[in-house]
Amino acid sequence: MRRQEVLKDIKERFKEDIIDVFDKSSKRVYIEIKPESIRKVAKYIFKDLGARFNIASGMDGREDMEILYHFILEDINLLISFRVKLEKPKLEIDSLVPVFEAANWIEREIHELLGINFKGHPDLRKLLLADDWPKDVYPLRRDYKEWDKKAIRDRGV
Repeated sequence: MRRQEVLKDIKERFKEDIIDVFDKSSKRVYIEIKPESIRKVAKYIFKDLGARFNIASGMDGREDMEILYHFILEDINLLISFRVKLEKPKLEIDSLVPVFEAANWIEREIHELLGINFKGHPDLRKLLLADDWPKDVYPLRRDYKEWDKKAIRDRGV
C-alpha cells in the first residue's frame, strides 16, 4: 500500500476511534485516538500492516497525561504516531505487551516515571529507579516534589 492508501484505510477502519489527524509531513503523521482503542489500533498497524513498533513516550500535561506510540512503515518510509490522552487522575490504559513484546520495557518505564497503569502488563516492577524509591512518587510528573532531602540530583532522576 502507498502512503495515502494506508492513511485512508486507517481513517475509515477506525473512524469511531480517531479524534484527530495531523498530517505533519510526507514522512510523519500524528493520529489522536481514544484511549480505549489503543490495543485494537496498534494490533492492526503491527500485525496487519506490518509496521515496526519504534518506541512510546509519555508526557505530563496540565490537564492530562499523553502517550505517543511511534510506529514505522518501512516500505513507504512513514512514521505514524498514535497520540492518546489520559485524563487525570484516571491514568490507566491497556498494555500493548499482549500484542507485541517490544512494548514491555517502555511501558514499565512510563509506569515507573509517570505513574500510568498499563492494564494487562505481565510485570510492572521497577526498571530504573532505586529500590528504596517511595511508592506513588513519580519523578517526571509536574507535581513531583523531592522526597529525599539529602539527595543530590544534578544528573537527572
